[in-house]
Amino acid sequence: MLSLPGYTACEFLLVLQPHDELWNAIRQEKDYFKEQYKCETTFGLPHITFVKFQQYEMMQPRIVQYLRAVAVELPVIKVELKNYGSFPSHTIYINITSKVPITETVKAIRSTQKLMKMDKDHKPHFIMEPHLTIARKLQPWQYEKAWLEYEHKDFHGRFMADHMLLLKRRPGEKYQKVGKFEFKNQSQKAVQKGLF
Repeated sequence: MLSLPGYTACEFLLVLQPHDELWNAIRQEKDYFKEQYKCETTFGLPHITFVKFQQYEMMQPRIVQYLRAVAVELPVIKVELKNYGSFPSHTIYINITSKVPITETVKAIRSTQKLMKMDKDHKPHFIMEPHLTIARKLQPWQYEKAWLEYEHKDFHGRFMADHMLLLKRRPGEKYQKVGKFEFKNQSQKAVQKGLF
């Protein structure tokens, strides 16, 4: 890969984040899991991922511009969280019971996928099964032991998502916020009419 200025390949995440009180409750659950099951893969801030992709840093302004245009047309999303689920043998997550509005949003975001495709080997990964990860990349023993607890454990939460966040990570660094895109539920025609 090229390492010239602007040609740094970065990882991007487009996500929803819960409000502070719920965010803190989920963070505490992740911390509990880390300690209880000796798990280092609970890292990361509580969020719901729409898409994960790699792209050259110089593409960021265009991606931000397109995401802003897409977000303006999207409605606020009511997100309902209830109890836990798993991807057997490696991941435990909080269930999202209000999947349809999230998957509809992911479909709308797909209109920008050409900008998210760095090359033929690095295509964007759109999440069509929304979930909020507690721990991933678990060892089989960690998963089996933890799932005995979590398949019967209760969790309830909800929030209104009125924006999405674009996060970026350069090689060897942590994710940083690079864009916030508010949902306004306006058609582009109405937006253009307001501009003239």
